Amino acid sequence: MPFVDAGGHRLEYAWLGPQPAEAPTIVMLHEGLGSVSLWRDFPQKVQEATGLGVLVYSRWGYGKSDPFHDYPRPVDYMTPEAQEGLRDVLRALGVTRPILLGHSDGASIAIIYAGSDIEPAPLGVILMAPHVFVEHICTVSIAKARVAYEAEGLRDKLARYHDDVDSAFYGWNTIWMRPQFINDWNIERFVDTIACPITVIQGEQDEYGTEAQYNSIRDHSGGRAEIVVLPDCGHTPQKDQLDMTLKAITAHVDALKART
Repeated sequence: MPFVDAGGHRLEYAWLGPQPAEAPTIVMLHEGLGSVSLWRDFPQKVQEATGLGVLVYSRWGYGKSDPFHDYPRPVDYMTPEAQEGLRDVLRALGVTRPILLGHSDGASIAIIYAGSDIEPAPLGVILMAPHVFVEHICTVSIAKARVAYEAEGLRDKLARYHDDVDSAFYGWNTIWMRPQFINDWNIERFVDTIACPITVIQGEQDEYGTEAQYNSIRDHSGGRAEIVVLPDCGHTPQKDQLDMTLKAITAHVDALKART
């Protein structure tokens, strides 16, 4: 597995398909407990469906990337992940035409990056189960995840995908349970300044968020965001409704191709 230095940390990454000089690059940003390996074969399916290059990497604290030990993180921890970490990954690997594809926390990071006037500017943003503020349903599910991790075997399952599994889990879980984060974290302002096309993909049974998330994105984008709501689908559209998720991704990419 290759590594890249970005945001002051050594991060693992993987590349599939064409290089940046040959085609735009879909940059996949994982969820709060994700990593390169936890995407499983989804990056390959995205590459095959779109024909574009696909870049996946594990953020600081995840997978085989440098571990994170100083938690809870600050309330705005996703902002430097976007404005410094993601920026540095793209520049270090020569990505000049990114299309951001984020899931959960990764979708929130995509929103922050796209709304921050950073180069390289994204051609498009695809958001799977994004968060722009914290809902009660989310904190309940995160509290359940803590129980599952400490008493129901989730730690052993996640340890297959993270060199330092406690870094990955507690770096995510502790901040999302803090009252200050629950009350103060909000990234709707970044949606206001996103200039590129936006697609939101969310399951009807998402256990971490409701329609309030994509309604906010639609409102703050001036109605420009394309909203795809999937039936019989929870917080992981790429797992629960793979075919419909790939269809929404390819529709977004095809629309971008038609613009050029």
